[in-house]
Amino acid sequence: MKAVRLIQPGQPLEMQEIPIPLVGDNDVLVQVKAAGICHSDAHYRAGRSPVYPLPMTLGHEIAGRVAAIGKNITRCKPGDRVVLHYMITCGNCYYCTTGNEQFCEKGLMIGHYTDGGYAEYISIPERSVLILPEEIPFTEGATLMCASATALHALRKGRIKGGESLAVFGVGGLGMSAIQLGRALGARDVYAIDINPEKLHLAQSLGAIPIDASKHDPVTAVKDLTAGHGVDVSIELIGLPSTIQQALRCLANMGRAVVVGIAENPIHIDTYRELLSPERELIGSNDHLLQELPLLIEFARRRTLDLSSIVSRTIPLDADHINAALDNLESYGGGIRTVITP
Repeated sequence: MKAVRLIQPGQPLEMQEIPIPLVGDNDVLVQVKAAGICHSDAHYRAGRSPVYPLPMTLGHEIAGRVAAIGKNITRCKPGDRVVLHYMITCGNCYYCTTGNEQFCEKGLMIGHYTDGGYAEYISIPERSVLILPEEIPFTEGATLMCASATALHALRKGRIKGGESLAVFGVGGLGMSAIQLGRALGARDVYAIDINPEKLHLAQSLGAIPIDASKHDPVTAVKDLTAGHGVDVSIELIGLPSTIQQALRCLANMGRAVVVGIAENPIHIDTYRELLSPERELIGSNDHLLQELPLLIEFARRRTLDLSSIVSRTIPLDADHINAALDNLESYGGGIRTVITP
């Protein structure tokens, strides 16, 4: 089969012909119908986040059809439409049994530590396979599995509840999902902070109050729009020290700032004035949980979460097209989500 793979960090991905994966007794072979391109993939290609073993097929946002199943499989059958939870976990360790499988002692993230979805087929344990309803296109199903799932997990970490206000820093694929999911979970007002006018326009169409950070200081703007109080929860999805600081500083008393974006440089906090005195919380959020995905899929099925405008482009399974898409992400170029459709 064809697979686009990382051969060496810092170098373009390459197309290779490799064997179709074997299907173990507890595995499901999936023909990939859609694979999202995530900013994390750009980090992997650049070597900012180590990938091993190499060569590795990247891609962790995957939707497709079941092509074959192992003899012990009971929850799906050939032909079923499915999406894949990107963590392969043991199900038996302390973290798995307490519902925190992102820390599984034997966990492997597909497209990072085991082959992913920039390929025609992928084999994965049944535990990581979920049925994709007919109402959800494959392209949208793929982006559910990282961008939307990570946004939902961050909102749950921030303990957003009905009647609270929310600020979303960065309205790309994750941010557009965070806006809609925040509203679905009861946020009264959602503020969208970005410097891209097109993304801000789309965020506004999804019910957010846009703040153009190229024209206004986000902290001042949020405080002005909330009568000086600030927001109850902020979600930082960019990964810059400045925006992490802004996400903290725009909070009301007892507010919660959830950091998802990966910053390469340290942040500086006035611990008394910005954290202790107002009793704010600075929370890290990484990955998502299998148990969160059924609710997420149902939100998408009902169109409470509408991803039709989030998938901005589809490309073929081709190394040149994929590398160009990753280059675009590296430069924070236009578009929201690019999806490979083999």
